[in-house]
Amino acid sequence: MKKPTGRLEGDDLVLTRRFEAPIEDVWKSLTDSESTARWYGSWTGTPGTGNTIKIQMVLEDGRPESVARIEACEPPRRLHLSTAGKYGVNVEITLAQTGGVTELRFVHHVTDRKLARDFGPGWEYYLDNLVAARAGEKLPSFDEYYPSMKEHYTADA
Repeated sequence: MKKPTGRLEGDDLVLTRRFEAPIEDVWKSLTDSESTARWYGSWTGTPGTGNTIKIQMVLEDGRPESVARIEACEPPRRLHLSTAGKYGVNVEITLAQTGGVTELRFVHHVTDRKLARDFGPGWEYYLDNLVAARAGEKLPSFDEYYPSMKEHYTADA
C-alpha cells in the first residue's frame, strides 16, 4: 500500500509532487489534452480563463465526462478549475521551479473537511499517475490507495 502524503490546511486538501523537469514541461503535462489523457483524462474546449472544457475521465468506471470552468489560467504557474454537481470540485494547481526541479502544489478547496477521506486517496492516485506517466512507467492501481488511505484523511477532518 502507498503512504499518504497530503494534509488538510484549514479547508484545503493539499498535496505536492516534485519533478526534475522545467516548469514548462510540467505545465504541458497538466494542460495538454494528449498529456492529461495519459494520467487523468482528455479534454476538449477552448483553454483560457472564464472558459469551460469537457473532461473525459479515462480511468474511471464508465469513463464519465465532466464540465469544468477555468477560473484562472496563468501559464506556466497556475491553473484553477471548478466543476459543479454533487461531487463538484474547486482545485488549484501551482508550479514553482527552483533550479532544475519543479514543485507542483495541488489544493482542493473542500466545502466539508469530511470529504477529504474520499477525495484525498483519489488525488494521491491521480498525482501518482502523473508521476508515472511522465516517467513512462506503469500507472498504479487505485486499490493501493483506497480504502487504505481513508483513515489518514479522516483523522485530519
